[in-house]
Order: sequence, then C-alpha cells, then structure tokens
Amino acid sequence: MEAVNTGISDADSVEDDETEDDQTVEASGDPTLGQVLLAVEELWPESLAEDWDEVGLVVGRPTVPVTKVLFAVDPTLAVIDEAIEWGAELLITHHPLLLKGVNSVAATSAKGLAVHRLIEAGTGLLTVHTNGDSAVGGVSDVLADAFGLENVTPLTVAANGLPEEGIGRVGELRELMTLGDFAARVFEMLPAVAGGVRVAGDKDGLVRRVAVCGGAGDSLFDAVRASHADVYVTADMRHHPASEAREGATNGRPYLIDVSHFASEWLWLPAAAEALGNVLADQGYDVEIRVSSTNSDPWDFILTPGGD
Repeated sequence: MEAVNTGISDADSVEDDETEDDQTVEASGDPTLGQVLLAVEELWPESLAEDWDEVGLVVGRPTVPVTKVLFAVDPTLAVIDEAIEWGAELLITHHPLLLKGVNSVAATSAKGLAVHRLIEAGTGLLTVHTNGDSAVGGVSDVLADAFGLENVTPLTVAANGLPEEGIGRVGELRELMTLGDFAARVFEMLPAVAGGVRVAGDKDGLVRRVAVCGGAGDSLFDAVRASHADVYVTADMRHHPASEAREGATNGRPYLIDVSHFASEWLWLPAAAEALGNVLADQGYDVEIRVSSTNSDPWDFILTPGGD
C-alpha cells in the first residue's frame, strides 16, 4: 500500500510571540506539538471518546516543533520505526498503545520498547480512537462514503456531540444491489489483507439500507436492527453475536459482512491526514503529513476450502 502524502507548502508566517520557542516556530513556519494538538482537538474532540477509551497524547513534549506527521492504524514497532526513519516528530495512530493500565514501561516488553524508541527518537505519539470514530468525517463516515451511501446518520448518537456524530453510520444506496454485488464493492474498496471479506446471507438477496461501523462493531446489533438495515458491515464479528444475529433476523436481514479490523479503519487515514493538513495550512503552518505504508493487519495468509 502506497504512502499518501498531504504535504503543505507556502505557508504564511505566524504572528510574533514573546517566547523563544514561538519565535523559532515563526521563523521556520512549523507549529509546536501543542499547536498540532489544538488542531487535532478541533477535528476530533476528546469529549467524543467513549468512557472506556484512552485517547490523547501518549508521548511527547508540547513545546517541540513539528515538521512531519505520520498517520497509522496501529502503534506497532514496525510503524514506529517507519515514523522515526522518516523523521516524523509526531505519530498519530487510531489505536491506543496503552489502553489498559501498566505499572512499567521497561524496554523488556513490546509496549515498553515502543515507548523507549519514541522518546529516544524525539517522536511524539497521539491517539485518536473513538473520538475519530464518532466525529463528522470520522472512520464510519469515510466507510459510508466509500460504499456510496446517502442520507447517512449515526447508528448511536454521541452523548457529547452533534446530532450527526456518534459510533457507526447507516444510510442508503442509490439503487438496489444484490448482497453479492455489494459485498464485491466492499471488497474492492478496502486494502488487500489476508482475511478478505466474509458474508452471511443470500448472495442474490437485495439490499439498499446499509449500516457500517469501522473496527469491532458486533456490540451494536440492537442499534443495527433498530435502523432496519438490510446489511451490516463491520469487523471482528465473534461467533456467538453473529450466530444470534442470524437466528434473530427478520427475512434473513440484516445480512452480515465481516471485514478486517485494520482494513476498515485504514480507509480513514488519508482523509484524516488531509483534514489535519488543511487545518494547519489555514493557520499558516508548513507541515508534511503522510499515511503509513506499513500493513499492521496481524494475519499473513488464510486457507479456505478449495483454495490454493
């Protein structure tokens, strides 16, 4: 998968300030990490994050100038190495590095080593997770747009956001499609990964109303049924929730399409990089923003009946 470069140039200089750090930023046209955080908050407010989630700055000094930002799905060691080798002062990932509490970041564990590599290289790490899912233009909005949905609304409305913000989306195709044809559209729009796309339902059944949720979404089946969707596209569908959804379906609906967790959220990265680039450019900053070319899907190959 190719890197997406949304670099910004010819930025206007920022206004004078009293501090030496800000004077350095003015001369170079580079924002500080703290100023990038303000731009991120404008796009994906932390107030939109789910209660269980951990978002925001994980590693980094807010006064450090930022010239390069790398977007990625996962803060894996390979992604971190990519960011460091490119010279990025900030890595923005969708998934948290430290979602659960820890009592050590010693380099004897993968997560501890990740923290050490970031700090030693002077690369900050920022998490935009469920706030990036919920916000306008977030993960599920990008999926809905990629699949050609119209009249899109949230599956679950955000408690602390606008009416159009929340987890998941539901909308309508311009015209009826068979489940098989729609599944093929989903497959074509997502980056290639080992797991492919799994489908539950009548291949020739007609669908128009579509629910989507980037990432793991099998906890939203009640909302999907309430939305009267013909088909639900999400990732990481577990056996029991999927089985119960099929058993409780009305006329076989909602049909189910299970995709790669990584693939479903990767689609958001180019849009997010462009959005952040636009905000920073509007503020007069010159920052190079790129999407990671590292495939962090954990699976390498799959065996299927009749496959090679």
